[in-house]
Amino acid sequence: MSAAEGNQPIDESADFPVPPPLTDHGPARIVALCNQKGGVGKTTTTVNVAAALAEYGRRVLIVDFDPQGAASVALGIPARESDKTVYDALMSPATALKDVIVRTAWDGIDVAPANIDLSAAEVQLVGEVARESALARALRDVAEDYDSILIDCQPSLGLLTVNALTAAHGVIIPLETEYFALRGVALLVETISKVADRLNPKLKIDGILATMYDARTLHSREVLERVRDAFGNSVFDTVIARTVKFPDASVAAEPILFFAPNHAGANAYRRLARELIARGDAA
Repeated sequence: MSAAEGNQPIDESADFPVPPPLTDHGPARIVALCNQKGGVGKTTTTVNVAAALAEYGRRVLIVDFDPQGAASVALGIPARESDKTVYDALMSPATALKDVIVRTAWDGIDVAPANIDLSAAEVQLVGEVARESALARALRDVAEDYDSILIDCQPSLGLLTVNALTAAHGVIIPLETEYFALRGVALLVETISKVADRLNPKLKIDGILATMYDARTLHSREVLERVRDAFGNSVFDTVIARTVKFPDASVAAEPILFFAPNHAGANAYRRLARELIARGDAA
């Protein structure tokens, strides 16, 4: 392991217990992974938290809610060739979400794929009644079948992201430990607050997740300190370090937990899943 790959969070001494197995499944807790800035680790976090929860015996559905279809690609789903995607479940009354869902190669992880067609939904939904609730209506069809539903949002605060927030119980905000990434968090938190106030009173921020952390740089350490000072207990204890293994796993179309199961990055996402469960923010 290189020095860059060995970067560890400031304090990993506190751990979280391995969750007991579930005796039954559902209804799902729905979590949106949001940040209007791209390249902060939303898809990497979605896919690997799902893999970790599945390792702990949870049934997980990933809803790819980004027209780029990154989560679908990361799980080896050829969404561009799919007959039905999330777009159809949103826009066609004849298509239920369960008709869209694809089983992945890994037990406990399913995905509702997306492709570029989803970009049209943002325009088409504008004229719909209760347009902010289209995804919530689609998810009712499958919520009892899963323990967790993770929505991988596009890097935008547009109507698709508002749909994800309206459907969700909680939000995880992946945040690159870089100054310009930090600047946009206040706007995102304000948007979440407005959705909670006007559309979805059950919505809460599960936590802010520091990603792409490099303990060797003063900049990363200072940004992490500022995030913790500003948001306190809303920041996860778990920190995701920067490593080349994440893009390697993406190229292989596997979560890092299966691509490199003993790597520090895989163990960090296992720890995050345990932290979510310990906080009561996951099934």
